[in-house]
Amino acid sequence: MKISFAHSALDDMSDIQAYYLKEGVPAIGDEFIACFFESVEALKDHPDLGRMVPEFEEQHIREVIHPPFRIVYLRGVIEVQVIRIWRSERLLDLNWVHEA
Repeated sequence: MKISFAHSALDDMSDIQAYYLKEGVPAIGDEFIACFFESVEALKDHPDLGRMVPEFEEQHIREVIHPPFRIVYLRGVIEVQVIRIWRSERLLDLNWVHEA
C-alpha cells in the first residue's frame, strides 16, 4: 500500500511544530511528528488499522488516534492518503474534502 500526505496534513504538521516551538519545547513537536510517521507507516501493511471517523461512518474515511491527535486518512485500493492531523477534541467537517 502506498502512503501519501495531502497538503492539508503537511500544513497541520508544520502548525504543530510551530506551536511547540512557540511554547519553547520544540523537541515535543519533533517527537509528535516522528510518532505520526511511525503510526502512518503501519498503515502500509494494515490500512484498516484505524477506525472509521465517527462524524462520517464511511469505510474509506478512517483515523488513527495518537493522543492528543487524530491522524485522518482516506483508505483507497492501492493508496492511503493522510489528509488531516488534528487535536482529538476537534470535529471534522466536509470542507477538508476539497482541500485534500
